[in-house]
Amino acid sequence: MRAVFLLLVALGGAFAQTSAQKGKQVLDEAIAALGGDRFLRVQDRVETGRAYSFYRAELSGLSVATISTRYLPKPDPLQPGRLLVAERESFGKDERDGAVLFFDGQGYEVTWRGARPLPKETLDRYRDSTLHNIFYILRQRLGEPGLIVEWQRSDFVDNRPVEIVNITDADNRVVTVFFDRETKLPLRQLYYRRNPVTHDRDEELTIFSKYRDVGGGVQWPYDIQRLRNGDQVYQIYSDSVSINQGLKDSLFRLPTGIKLLKQ
Repeated sequence: MRAVFLLLVALGGAFAQTSAQKGKQVLDEAIAALGGDRFLRVQDRVETGRAYSFYRAELSGLSVATISTRYLPKPDPLQPGRLLVAERESFGKDERDGAVLFFDGQGYEVTWRGARPLPKETLDRYRDSTLHNIFYILRQRLGEPGLIVEWQRSDFVDNRPVEIVNITDADNRVVTVFFDRETKLPLRQLYYRRNPVTHDRDEELTIFSKYRDVGGGVQWPYDIQRLRNGDQVYQIYSDSVSINQGLKDSLFRLPTGIKLLKQ
């Protein structure tokens, strides 16, 4: 009986350690599947394809979209919650149709009329979605002070075996990520966000599929869907994704002399 008791105590201690260790193992395997060191060294990315927006589960908009992303150098030490990315979103076949810029905690809608600052709610949502994004976490946030990775369980999602991991940061942001047990790639992520109007909790679900090699063994999903409280709100089908294009700072900055409009 004493031997059995000691064995149970030992197994209990091993399980307590396994949650963090297995969580780290799942993330390490995901990084390897995404391209390993090549994925971690990606400097920029350009996605071009068809973007769909939905309202109350009905299609409300369709556009050709080009999303340019540039990762910024990581400071040492990492600062919790700091955004280390710049992004430019262009919609329409012609760049003159306009673009949306996110950089240095700022955001602007740029058109031929000038640059209009984005509402605080839009900036807050962009910041929240970026900090919860599993690809951004793997590329920019690992090693951040206070970041905790915990394996939850093995399960099935859409008839596929998955490993479920919770990632919590120093500000108590939690994202649950479902990794394909066979390919090791992220299949979906889930987090909750306080609705600024109703003050209820919104469920934010993103589904990743149709992974392809975008250069040097780096994998990226060509189909990304976002759902809020079970209703589809956005989807992008990429026709092409390219990495390390040497994107310049000027692409993510306001043109010199542009007219600044009221919010």
